[in-house]
Amino acid sequence: MLLPVIMAGGSGSRLWPLSRTLYPKQFLALTSNATMLQETVKRLDGIEHQAPLLICNEEHRFIVAEQLRKGGMDNSGIILEPVGRNTAPAIALAALKAVANDEDPLLLVLAADHVIQNTDSFLSSVQHAKVEAEKGKLVTFGIVPTHPETGYGYIHRGEVLNNNAYCVDAFVEKPQLETAKTYVASGEYYWNSGMFLFKASRYLAELEKYAPEILVACKAAMHDTKSDLDFTRLDKDIFMECPDDSIDYAVMEKTRDAVVVPMDANWSDVGSWSALWEVNDKDASGNATRGDVLVENTNNSYIYSQDKLVATVGVEDLVVVETKDAVLVAHKDKVQDVKGIVGQLKQANRYEYLQHREVYRPWGTHDEIAEGERFHVKHVMVKPGECTATQMHYHRAEHWVVVKGTAKVINGDKNYLLTENESTYIPIGSPHSIANPGQIPLELIEVRSGAYLSEDDVVRVEDYGVGY
Repeated sequence: MLLPVIMAGGSGSRLWPLSRTLYPKQFLALTSNATMLQETVKRLDGIEHQAPLLICNEEHRFIVAEQLRKGGMDNSGIILEPVGRNTAPAIALAALKAVANDEDPLLLVLAADHVIQNTDSFLSSVQHAKVEAEKGKLVTFGIVPTHPETGYGYIHRGEVLNNNAYCVDAFVEKPQLETAKTYVASGEYYWNSGMFLFKASRYLAELEKYAPEILVACKAAMHDTKSDLDFTRLDKDIFMECPDDSIDYAVMEKTRDAVVVPMDANWSDVGSWSALWEVNDKDASGNATRGDVLVENTNNSYIYSQDKLVATVGVEDLVVVETKDAVLVAHKDKVQDVKGIVGQLKQANRYEYLQHREVYRPWGTHDEIAEGERFHVKHVMVKPGECTATQMHYHRAEHWVVVKGTAKVINGDKNYLLTENESTYIPIGSPHSIANPGQIPLELIEVRSGAYLSEDDVVRVEDYGVGY
């Protein structure tokens, strides 16, 4: 049986301000109403497979679980990486988990942040790859290039195995433009997609041969795992000792059993705003827009509005992205330099590189809507049946005003209900939490006041749930 392994880690910054460290692009809806993670899972519907196994960063665990729940999607578990160690260890963890019950499934390794517009072609390539993977080959998928791209690595095909597969002659680093032109003209090179198919046991065997220190570290980290709902937690100290290496460098460039199966499926890794413009539908003037957008005499631009009306007049080849807390304006040819802005934000220790103004939590969301020297105002939403942690603060008091639903409040030694248009006061030092006992989302306005309002003024009272 095929076991999809979906790598949902990473915290890319190339799609800032939409993508943030704590909410990267794989969790965004960029080409449809579904997120990229959800699209990756949905893409598998046309092929027989087990429920996918996911790998993600510790800080993204609840986002992954919630997006799967919203999509009505099953999973075979979610492995949490306490630190990032690249793709070779991540896939090793999945393979070790897959063979733990004396099974040896075919692992279909996918990234959660790729766009594939031709699903039928994708599934056809997977079926072709299964033929070779079942023989013990390690298959990578090579994207049939549409132009001489300098931002991707390439795979040079070698001996023909059948009409749909070739031995890998070489993996090639990102080339200069003139070299890329010769690659595309030859018809013998493919873009390196970072997708793979092989037996779990074969990957582990090749890893033991070519990068045994990775396998040793991953086995040790998986030896003392802890299960928490669907999550598998590793030993952080052990996993931190694991070498950081990609599957290409650790295994695929060294093994004698590497095979490439071509895939012509309108694929993109959406590595920049210009790439996102390319894969989206456009109007007659070449504009791709999303949200509340008006254009006048605008050409070949990507314009995204999250919260406000965005209007453009007399411009071309621009990327304009508006979120609740940031606006990006860039020339399409310069979007790779967005990482420089993110670097400036990190250096200045500004939160905009890390997370959005609206923050997602297991129990709901909170969105800062006003801020002053001695006050913060937030819109808080608590999902039905959920509850925040019980906590207290030494430097701030809070007022809560319920605007929708019913709230069950713990305030010191008091426990009471609030309904719409009712409010309560939480004094400094009072342990408190709020729960939603109803069937509809609970919404409230939280007003913090005091001399020190930072998030680190929190003392948690244990065993009352997950806080924010």
